[in-house]
Amino acid sequence: MKIEPIKVKIADLVDGYRDSDEEGVVGYHGKLDIRPKYQREFVYSEKQEHAVIDTISKNYPLNIMYWVEKEDGTYEVMDGQQRTLSICHYYWGAFAINWKGNLWGYSNLPEAEREQFLNYELDVYVCKDGTDIEKIDWFQVINTAGAVLTDQEINNAVFAGSWVTDAKRYFSRSNCAAKRISDGYISKAWIRQEGLEMAIEWVAKRDGISLKEYMRRHQHDSDCSDLWMYFNTVLNWAKMKFIGKHANLYTATDWGEMYRKHKDDQIDAKKLEEWISELLKDGEITNKKGILWYVLDNNEQHLGLRTFDEKTALEVYEAQGHKCVGVNCPEHGRELDFHEMEADHIIPWSKGGQTVKENCQMLCRHCNRTKSNK
Repeated sequence: MKIEPIKVKIADLVDGYRDSDEEGVVGYHGKLDIRPKYQREFVYSEKQEHAVIDTISKNYPLNIMYWVEKEDGTYEVMDGQQRTLSICHYYWGAFAINWKGNLWGYSNLPEAEREQFLNYELDVYVCKDGTDIEKIDWFQVINTAGAVLTDQEINNAVFAGSWVTDAKRYFSRSNCAAKRISDGYISKAWIRQEGLEMAIEWVAKRDGISLKEYMRRHQHDSDCSDLWMYFNTVLNWAKMKFIGKHANLYTATDWGEMYRKHKDDQIDAKKLEEWISELLKDGEITNKKGILWYVLDNNEQHLGLRTFDEKTALEVYEAQGHKCVGVNCPEHGRELDFHEMEADHIIPWSKGGQTVKENCQMLCRHCNRTKSNK
C-alpha cells in the first residue's frame, strides 16, 4: 500500500467546487468527493468554521487531512471533510471573519491577503492501492492518533464504490429513509454510520459471514438492494409482532438477531402485547429490556429477576440450622457454610412467588441447580 503525502493549495481545492446537496459535494478540479452521496451532514458550528479560516489567515498549519484514491483516479475525503467544507464555504462567500483587525469575506479581501489565502498549502496524505486489510490497519492508526472516525466510516473508505454510495443514500443522514421508517424501533446516530453498520451486521449474519466480508463481496454492486430489502423485512416483522408503544424497549433490541431466531414462530401480536404490558408492571423484573426476548423464548435469565439480599439469606440460613432443606439432598443433615448455600424462591417467580423472606429457602448448590420449576 502506498501512502503519499502531498501539498494541496486552497486555489486548487476550491476549483471546481460544487455543492449538490444530497447529490454530493465535490472540489479539487471536480476530482475530490468531499462528501460522498448521502454521507454525513455538515456539523461544524459557526465558531469552528471561523477558527479554520482564522488559522489559515495567520498561516498556521491545519491538521493533516486524509484522502483515498479511488479506482478511477479521483479521490474521496476520508478525514478532513469539515475543514474542507469550511474553506470552500468561506471562498464562496458564506461567511466573513475578523482578518487582521477587519471583518473580511473572501471577496472583500485585499489582493495580498487573497493571494495568501489561495496559496496556503494543506497537508494531505493519500492512500493508494493496498489490500483491504492494509487500508483498515492504516485508518485505525489514524483513528488512534485522533481523527474522529467510527469503525463503519473506516469500512466505508476501505470498500468505497458504487455499493457504499448507494447504501449511504438510505442509511447515512440524520433524516434518511432508514431512520424515517424505523422511528420508535431503532435509535442510532445515522450520520456517524451506526445505522448502516447495524443493517450490514444483520444481513451479514444472515449469510454467515462478517460485516467486512459482506462489504467486500458487494463492493462493486450497482446498488444495495439486498441490504435495503433485508432491513425492511426485519423491521416489518418487528412492527407486525410488537405493536405496542414501548420505544424504550424496542430501541434496545437487536431486531436482526431476534428475527433470525424467531421469524418462523407462530406469534399472536395482540396476546404478546398484553403479556408485555403485564410484565412491565412486575416489580420482580429488574431488566425490563429483556422482556421482549422473554415473551418469545420463556428464558427467565433475560429478566434479571430480583434476588434475595444477604441479610435475608443469612436470617433464613440461621433459621434452617445451616442445613439444606432440599428433597433427597446429598448433604442431608450436614451443616454447611453460608457460602456453600444459595437463596432460592420456594414458590418460583413464574408461579407468582415474590422475593420476600417468607418465600426464601436456603439450598446447597446441588439442590438449587437441579431443582425444577415447581
